Amino acid sequence: MEHDTLKITFPDGKTKDIQYGTSAGSLLKNYGAEKGKILAVLINNKLYPLDKELRYNAEIEPVYATSREGIVVYRRSLCLLLAASAYKLFPGSRLLVGHSLGSGYYYTLETGKEISGEQINALEKEMQNLVAQDKKIMSRFVSYEDALKLFEKSGLTETRRLMDFKCPPRVQINSIDDFSDLYFGPLVPSTGFLNVFSLMKYKEGFLLRFPKSTEPDVIPEFQDQPKLFEIYSRYKQWGSQLGVTSSASLNQLIIDRKIDDFIDITETLQEKCIAKIADQIAARKKVRVVLIAGPSSSGKTTTSKKLALELQAMGYRPKVISLDCYYAGHERTPKDENGNYDFECLEALDVPLLNQNLIDLFDGKEVVIPSYNFHDGTQFFEEKNKMSLAPNDILIMEGIHGLNDKLTPLIPAEMKFKIYLSALTQLNLDDHNRISTSDNRLIRRIVRDYQFRGKSAAGTIAMWPSVRKGEELHIFPFQNNADAILNTALDYELSVLKVYAEPLLRCVKPTQKEYGEACTLLDFLTNFATIAPTAVPQRSIIREFIGGSAFKY
Repeated sequence: MEHDTLKITFPDGKTKDIQYGTSAGSLLKNYGAEKGKILAVLINNKLYPLDKELRYNAEIEPVYATSREGIVVYRRSLCLLLAASAYKLFPGSRLLVGHSLGSGYYYTLETGKEISGEQINALEKEMQNLVAQDKKIMSRFVSYEDALKLFEKSGLTETRRLMDFKCPPRVQINSIDDFSDLYFGPLVPSTGFLNVFSLMKYKEGFLLRFPKSTEPDVIPEFQDQPKLFEIYSRYKQWGSQLGVTSSASLNQLIIDRKIDDFIDITETLQEKCIAKIADQIAARKKVRVVLIAGPSSSGKTTTSKKLALELQAMGYRPKVISLDCYYAGHERTPKDENGNYDFECLEALDVPLLNQNLIDLFDGKEVVIPSYNFHDGTQFFEEKNKMSLAPNDILIMEGIHGLNDKLTPLIPAEMKFKIYLSALTQLNLDDHNRISTSDNRLIRRIVRDYQFRGKSAAGTIAMWPSVRKGEELHIFPFQNNADAILNTALDYELSVLKVYAEPLLRCVKPTQKEYGEACTLLDFLTNFATIAPTAVPQRSIIREFIGGSAFKY
């Protein structure tokens, strides 16, 4: 077998016969150098490190730093570099990762004490030293027992706990010098690849800042998101008080059959947060329209319905209008660089009509709310969609442009209340491996698209980059315009979504471009024990994705 010849196919269609066991990276050394640095490789559409040995006929494709997969590999590798440096400088003190913020990840030390500027400078210098030395990043398998001893020795408490729920006969680990961590995905070959980063003091901790795929050699200008950070910090403190801060601690609740109480607590907390927002709206007496925005699968529809109930309890009569009704039609919809209709941009909406309708409604006039035919791309009007507002009526409108003031330029600010939704879990996989908010939403979307639209997991994954691009352009820049931010993540949800997502992801074939992302999500979901969907309350936001909701959509 060792002397067998394999056939390798490159992206340009060219083939090459190679020796069994040849590393993929050795075949790509000079491939497409003009496109930038190669960080990893796709083998039959699955992501691997460059030193992966080829043992079967395969199609291979380089993963550049300018790609979405490449920047994920870069950031994951950078996190290991930081963890290794902190292990050397602060022995016995756990480094804790938080959420993403301004093209960076927020970190603190377990001590709870504010990290000093001197400590941050020392940490950055140690990272730079490791980069200059171009240390090889080792990946190897060890026995389960040896892995436990290694994590205990390194003080990786949560990683060690996670192993109680993942019990393979051998465990893959990554190492830089004498620091080792659990393998969560491919990394760059050596520390010399990681020369673009910075550490920045922020609040009680610091930010590990990294480049974007569009400019892999540049650290972007920092854009603060204080409201989002405040929400995250509040949830992180809440999780710490309950003792549920990682997938391991969540799994322990499931194993101990205590998850029902935790579900009730998380749902109650979210209800209280929605009620608090309703109080804020009522306190601003002149508000006539509530604008709700958030990225895909952040739960805008269910949040609108829950907020409407809270406002009704306060004496309002909420009326809901979807911004989708105001699509202008194909004749007035701009096209993107590929010649496709760009329904994500603000110009795809009939903004003048929307503003005139709002003004008329607030003046006590009756209007006909437009409808939109998605099949033929036309706007039309029906008498049955007439609407007027009584003095105690309030409008709720949800859509991606809700926070953009260009959507409602003719409406006075005091008449608007803007809410931003973010599915921001406070859970981590372990101390310094975070749960991606984007991955959480993608799993929600995969489940919902199949349940209600019959779309395959591959179909949803294929369109996700386009969705993310729209969010970067039209939603995230306006987060700080919000009057209130609601965290729509429920810390138990991945254990429920796993039940639906896993069989869908397993149907993605190695011949499909989406196979690599499907494998990544499947690997991610192995970190969670399952929760029966019957445990989910009927009015939970999770029901928007799995079905069985008490609300009608």
